[in-house]
Order: sequence, then structure tokens, then C-alpha cells
Amino acid sequence: MKIKNILGLAVLAIGATSCSDFIDVTPTGVISGDYVYSQPEEMVTAAYAMLGDCWYTYPFNLMPYGDITSDDCYKGGSGVGDTGYHPMEIWTTLTSRPGELDELWYRLYCAIARCNRALVSLNQYGESVLGAEKTERRKAEVHFLRGHFYFKLLTLFRQIPWIDEEVFYNHLEESTRNDQFSYEELFQKVINEFQMAYDVLSPESQDGGGRTNKIAAAAYLAKCYLTLAWGDGYEATNGVGHINQAYMQKVVEFTNDVVNSQYGYLEDFGDIFLPEYKNSKESVFAVQTSDRSEDNTVFGRANWSNMLNGCWGMWSCGWDFHKPSQNLLNAFKTEGGLPMFDHFNDNTTYPVRGITSAQKYDPRLFHTIGMPSWPYKYEEEFTMTKENSRTPNTYGYYTSLKDVPQRSKGETYDGSWQAFAMNDYVIRFTDVMLMRAEALVELGQLSEAQNIVNDIRRRAQNSVAKHIAYATDYCEIAQYPAGYFSTKEIARTCVQWERRLEMAMECDRFFSLKRWGIASKTLNAYFEKEQTVSYDGQGYCDYLREARFTPGKNEFFPVPYNQLYYIPGLYSQNEGYN
Repeated sequence: MKIKNILGLAVLAIGATSCSDFIDVTPTGVISGDYVYSQPEEMVTAAYAMLGDCWYTYPFNLMPYGDITSDDCYKGGSGVGDTGYHPMEIWTTLTSRPGELDELWYRLYCAIARCNRALVSLNQYGESVLGAEKTERRKAEVHFLRGHFYFKLLTLFRQIPWIDEEVFYNHLEESTRNDQFSYEELFQKVINEFQMAYDVLSPESQDGGGRTNKIAAAAYLAKCYLTLAWGDGYEATNGVGHINQAYMQKVVEFTNDVVNSQYGYLEDFGDIFLPEYKNSKESVFAVQTSDRSEDNTVFGRANWSNMLNGCWGMWSCGWDFHKPSQNLLNAFKTEGGLPMFDHFNDNTTYPVRGITSAQKYDPRLFHTIGMPSWPYKYEEEFTMTKENSRTPNTYGYYTSLKDVPQRSKGETYDGSWQAFAMNDYVIRFTDVMLMRAEALVELGQLSEAQNIVNDIRRRAQNSVAKHIAYATDYCEIAQYPAGYFSTKEIARTCVQWERRLEMAMECDRFFSLKRWGIASKTLNAYFEKEQTVSYDGQGYCDYLREARFTPGKNEFFPVPYNQLYYIPGLYSQNEGYN
């Protein structure tokens, strides 16, 4: 009883003095909200900074969601339990529970919050600090950024809450439902974001590397309309039977801006994925990175989305994730220089240096997939062997080349982690041209679509001598002869195949399969065949026996459990998930 009284008196004593001695003391190391909002230029910079605010558990390049989910690659790592991405690869065990889903949702909304704060700052202080013209330009940039983050959320999760600066300013986030708008209505909101950027920004690159411009907005508008043009995202109502011709025409109109811009095909395919070319004419918009030697920081502004993807035993710490599939390698096989459309996957082949074979390959294979016996990213002194695979009995022997620099250039290294100063392409020029070709096919303009595809294949033909001369005898690629695109069906097959080869391992494949309405057919056939593959007698991919893609459900990912039950009843779950 005495102790309680003493404690009570002590609390009263603290309470009596706390106002003057504690609460009224000006905090240090804290910036007031009013001051922050009065700095609109810095608020815009903070919004840009979110582009690269990624980590392997929430990669903004969507590597686990665009590639591991597809027929292009396996998860990799030490086994199926390494990270929470295995359910994304086999689909059958995917629920709303993986923490990676929740982290990605949360971080993307953190990025959107930065954009909303920047718009509030620009609305309140922009003109007085920056002037009217610059304020409008900065607003347009922020709308582009917000559209970019929402595009990711929408294509992943479908049912998402629309939190804009008005919702943020009025503190309505926790009463905003995720089923307030339909899929198409949400897409129109995203389109409006890019349209605002398109209407205000100039085509030229702005002051400060990495800023967006009118051409990037045009490219993103084309991407949005192309996605919508195929349907509503679910396979039963997506694909060839649901083409919106007006939206396809929009794709052509917006890609006109890109065609007539300063951007273009980089001369050698391999250069696109070397750090020294990361802001070349191929790069319409990219997340900027830097090495520590470039910005004088401890670790640089590295690409932490790709930190797991270094080759095992090749780097100081290569975790061997994002491993190309045998199916993808087979897709590079050619016959008379053209793809082997119907029988590319009839048997397993792979080039081994020094062993001659009648089977030839598209040169892009040697820029995309690292294989035993071949130089790792063009450097003979770092030739791969079978020892450069962490778990060959599970994930085979191949490694990804596009998302890492050459070994001699080194990595940003921090203890047991590594990262690379590799830009993440959001949209590159060839991607835009493939979008354009896709739309032209559906609009019946087949010869122009063929010209685009042949331009891309011509670049691949010319991408041997500089970097992969050692593979010359294994390469054969031809352009399609005049009139080859004689029907929409043939042209469609060729364009879709070209997208796979050109954009392989760039986190695009699953979203393309979904857009075309062929995800279940393609992936379930892949699961059936891929579990039987082997390399030099070593079988792998047995875990794919559990894999199955369910249409009407797996086209989208579940709303994460933590988000769904943060405020029970506020959010609805996607079709097929609990």
C-alpha cells in the first residue's frame, strides 16, 4: 500500500513538471510538417526517390510477379523454401498470406503517399516558390509517377483503393474501399495521370537525369490502352475475342510520338544491358541507379530489386535467383533462321561450347541466358561451369544475364549482400515498338507490323561480332520474308514470339500471357513438360508437379491478408481467393 502511494506521488510529480521540462522542449532532428510542405521542389524529389526504394522482398521491377510466375524462369535460390516466392511459381499454394505480397502493396502505397504529399505541397506553395510554369511541370511529373505506381498495383491486385491527394488531404484513407471503382474505371484514372503528364511536359529530356517527359507519358499511355484493349484481365473475357479496336488505335497514336522522338534502337542488343549504356536512346524511362564511385556514398544508389540474382560462385555473394527455364532456352532455337513455333519444345537442347550441333539459335540467347561452358556476360576469364549453380537438382544450371553487369565491373557489396548499379527499364524503345506492332496486327496493318519485327530481328542479327563472337557458329537468325505476315493469326504469333525473345527475363512475360488471354493454356502445358527436363543427365524441376494455373483466379494476386483485415469489411478479396 505504501509502495502504491509512493509510485502515485512520483507520477504526479512527473506530471507536474513534464509540461515545462519535457513536452515543451523543441525536438531535434525533426522537420516540421509546415516547413516540409513549403519546399515543393524537395517534395517532388522525394517522390522520384521512391522509384528505386525497393528491396528483394518488395522488388519494384516485379521480377517474382512477371517472370517467376511465367514459363520464362524459375525462382532459384537454395530451394523451394528460400523466400516466399515459391507459391507464385506454382500457383496452387498461393494465398493472401505471403509477407512479400503485403510488403509490395504497402511500399507501393508509400510511394503514392509521397506523390500525394508532393501534389499538396505544389498546390499550396508551388507558384510562390517555383513560379507558375515550373509548378505545372512538376505537377505533371508527379502525376506520371503516381500513374506508374498505380499501374503496378492495378495489374497485380485488380481491386485497389484509389487514394489521391484529396483523399489524403482529408484523411479519408481508412474509409476508402477497394471496390469503389471497376477495373476499367481504375484504368481510366491511371490513364488520366499519364494524360496530365502528356499534356504538359515537353518531349525533350528535362534538367536532372531520370526525369520523365512527354514521350515517356505517351509510351505509358500506349501501354495502358494496350492492356485494356484485350479485355478486363480475366481469361474468360480477355483475348482475341474481346479486342477493343478503338483502344488499339490509341496505342498506334501514342506510339507515333515515340517513333518520331529522340529515342531509337540501340545498335547492339548486348549494349542495352551494360551499365555504361543505361541512359542510351533505348531508354524511354528507367529507374536510375549509381555505383558508389559515381555518387561518393557508401553503397551507391543500387538496384536492390535484383540483389538475389547474381550467379552462384561467380560473384562475391551470388544467391542464384531468377534462373532462366529450359522452355525459354528452347524458344531461342531457329530453323532456317526463323523460330520453331510449333515444335520448339519437342526436345531439350542446349549449346555447349566446342561441341558442334546442327541446332542453331537466335543470337539473343547468348545475351540473355548464362550457360555452362560459355563466358559469363562476354568475359572469357569468367567462363561458367556446372559449379555455378546453387541447387542444380531443383533449378538447373542456367543464370540470368540481363539484370547484372559484367563480373569485372564488380558489385556494390555489403557483408553477405550484394547489389548492382543496373538501371531498371520501365519502358524501353523496343518494348514500345512491340506494343505498336501488336496493335497494328489487330488493326489489320500487317505489313507495317512485319517491318517492325524485322527491324528488331535485324538488330539481333547485328549483335554477334561485338560481344558474342565466340558463339558465331551457333547463331542463325533471319528476317521474315516479304508477305510472311499474311493473316492476323500468323502475324499475331510472330509478334508475340518476338516479344518473348526480345523482352525475356525483363519481368514482362506473365503480364503478356495474361493480356493475350493464353496464360492457362501456356503455363499448364509448360508445367507438364518442364518437370521432365534435364541437363547432362541431371534432372530438375520436379516441384512443378504441384503447379497449376487456374483461370478466373490466378490472373490477379490476392489482396494481402494484412490489408484485407486491417479494417475488417473495408476491402473485398479478388475472385477465387479466401
